[in-house]
Amino acid sequence: MKKDNFGSFHPVINFLYFLMVLGVSMFMMNPIFLAISLAGGLLYYIYLKGKTVVKTTFYFVIPVFLISAIVNPLFNHQGVTLLFYFSTGNPVTLESIIYGMAAGLMLVTVINWFSCYQVVMTSDKFIYLFGKIIPAMSLVFSMVLRFVPKFKNQIKKVSDAQKCIGRDVTNGNILQRAGHGMKILSIMTTWALENSVETADSMKSRGYGLRGRTNFSIYRFDSRDRILLGVLAVTGAVVFWGIIAEKVSFLYYPMITMAPLTPGAVFCYVCYGILCFLPFLIDIWEEIKWHYLRSRI
Repeated sequence: MKKDNFGSFHPVINFLYFLMVLGVSMFMMNPIFLAISLAGGLLYYIYLKGKTVVKTTFYFVIPVFLISAIVNPLFNHQGVTLLFYFSTGNPVTLESIIYGMAAGLMLVTVINWFSCYQVVMTSDKFIYLFGKIIPAMSLVFSMVLRFVPKFKNQIKKVSDAQKCIGRDVTNGNILQRAGHGMKILSIMTTWALENSVETADSMKSRGYGLRGRTNFSIYRFDSRDRILLGVLAVTGAVVFWGIIAEKVSFLYYPMITMAPLTPGAVFCYVCYGILCFLPFLIDIWEEIKWHYLRSRI
């Protein structure tokens, strides 16, 4: 995984960015918005995780997209462009198929941005933002975010240890493998419970959540954070204006209707593109600058 320069910005900037992008991606079914958001999110996620995730990402994206496109016409029969009838007599319309494809695109886009969020917004950033406001909830949420990678690492250690004594899920017949698997599951359950109790005791002994408790923080809101906040404010305001003014509206039912592609609409799409590609562009710019400075040495 490469160094993420966008993730080095202040947690307020990171959280505000994902809030804006996810908010638009979840509530705007405009296919142009969704395509821009998906492209920006995929590029950023591939940059964060490396080229190895390209194959697995597309193995996930394509089935979800196709399933949504197929399932929606089975239950939704709205639309005026009739294509054919099922044997049961239910109609299939072009609008329902396209809406299903857009819904699948939205689902894939949101999941992809949440994957990026999980990498960038670490538990310490989340506690920094919400530790004073909702201390108990922020601690629980940060523990949940950390739990999956920690659980995967621990189960690999336990599995390797069990394999050394011939008690892994790959050893023995089917019944023996099932017994070994149940043993590993029991070990992991005990580990998870003990880990949660230890974390709770540790945070309680440090006075977490008590009134008047001070917090150590390495985050400082500097000039580059102010610049990026200004960019987010401008692009977000333009996108919000385009949505409120219905410059980028898109209807699927009863017939597909799209707002005219006026200069205002184009400007809104461009600003949203800048917003979605911003983390990737920041990281690429920093890499170019770094290589340039190294070449001058």
